[in-house]
Amino acid sequence: MKPIIFCDFDGTITETDNIFSLMTEFVPQESEKIAKAMMEQTISFKDGLSAMFHLLSTQQKDEVIQYLMDTAIIRDGFGDFVRYAQDHGIPFYIVSGGVDFFIEPLVEKYGPFSGIYCNTADFSGEQIKLIYSNSCDEECAKYSIQGCGCCKPSVMRKVAKEDHFKIVIGDSLSDFEAAKQADIVLARDHLIQRCEELQVPYKPFITFHDCLKIVQELIETKHTIPAT
Repeated sequence: MKPIIFCDFDGTITETDNIFSLMTEFVPQESEKIAKAMMEQTISFKDGLSAMFHLLSTQQKDEVIQYLMDTAIIRDGFGDFVRYAQDHGIPFYIVSGGVDFFIEPLVEKYGPFSGIYCNTADFSGEQIKLIYSNSCDEECAKYSIQGCGCCKPSVMRKVAKEDHFKIVIGDSLSDFEAAKQADIVLARDHLIQRCEELQVPYKPFITFHDCLKIVQELIETKHTIPAT
């Protein structure tokens, strides 16, 4: 088996959820109602995210981007973890329900990555519009899973091969469907709670130094990486 990594961004690679931080800074009252509905699952993640960003004017583009560049904190050990994957030829994909205009510049210095799958911001109109180019596939429809925005399970099915050992790293409810497809889950925060509720095996982490140790032990014991 050959390892392949699928890693969430907001709250996983970064210390906090950048979308929540952004909305709290610029449109706290309006976005709070939407966020509550998303958590209660009365609206889909995709519809909620679109509604949130529609609250922001495209004239705020530079201000919004600068705010995130100034406030986002990359989780400790991420650089070491990425280098380990690069040195050992492990494909590393960032798969996020976040947006390209802040994900790509924040991780640029750590790359290259095998791929970054996320949503795209359109600044051509009066309000910020999100484009969802990684939507649910036919397999999701079988299980009535729709409205993900960036559908992580669909990305995994598209990218991973039969001989891949799938490592999913995440922190939130939006990572759970991907976690169910994983061979091993590295979890924190809400994802731990959901994994425990539905008895999905996981290993907890706080920093990417923890993730590195877990993956190193996995490789040493299971010999999942071919000699290079």
